[in-house]
Amino acid sequence: MTDVFALNDPEQRSEGFAEAKQALSASGLVVMPTDTVYGVAADAFDPVGIRRLLRAKGRGRGMPTPVLIGSGETLRALATNVSPETRKLATAFWPGALTLICRQQPTLQWDIGDSRGTVALRVPDHPDVIDLLLDTGPLAVSSANISGSPPATTVEEAREMLKETVDVYLDGGPMPGATPSTIVDATGDVLKVVRLGMISLERLREVVPDIEGPDEPDEPDNFDAFASPEEPDPDLAGYAAEAAEAAEAPEAAEAPDVPEAPEPKTEEEPSPGESASTAHTDEADPTAQPY
Repeated sequence: MTDVFALNDPEQRSEGFAEAKQALSASGLVVMPTDTVYGVAADAFDPVGIRRLLRAKGRGRGMPTPVLIGSGETLRALATNVSPETRKLATAFWPGALTLICRQQPTLQWDIGDSRGTVALRVPDHPDVIDLLLDTGPLAVSSANISGSPPATTVEEAREMLKETVDVYLDGGPMPGATPSTIVDATGDVLKVVRLGMISLERLREVVPDIEGPDEPDEPDNFDAFASPEEPDPDLAGYAAEAAEAAEAPEAAEAPDVPEAPEPKTEEEPSPGESASTAHTDEADPTAQPY
């Protein structure tokens, strides 16, 4: 039976971290709290673990899995062509509810989904999770729920949905949920907000005055896939927690089987005029978003 460890108990916290680290190193899954909702995590560099994560949630590769990191210093190791403005935002709002979509380092050996050479990064504002991330390294994290169901705000809700597909559950108590992270596309010449969340445009412009808001200029229609800030926080991680994918989603006791993801491959570059941030939307599911 899958173990649950209470993070407010020092002994259980220590044991839980050890079990989590062991599970992640063996392509296992760990449910853990964040500063928004509960997330289910796999080693970001383990394609088998990523496939397990997708099967547990009952989803495919259409929306890449966000990556949570323990320190802003990790940004330079995972992302390339990071502008001074992007670094200013990271310094100002990490740890916190800011997700940055960056060009990933071309040498990275991972397969987090159809990301077209980009990665969504976030440092969550949760001391226990930061400690775990500093010990394990980057984790691919998605909201701890079955696709189509609301994201879990307690470990009990996560366990009810994901059951034995997860190896270790870390209980950090109730999470705030509701409001997602703000997502900024940092892959172009000008930074663009593609979803407003906990961090307002006004606060962002105090740091980077010329950052573009989500409606300036007009973006392709599929930017709507990031949904409005009124919607629940979807895929964790730095993309965010997963909102309900349909107004009347059927109940799901177990994750349905999905085809296994292919082996890592060269990421496809966005076509001319297409923002890299569109790679982090699922066009087949307009309500699914990163956390």
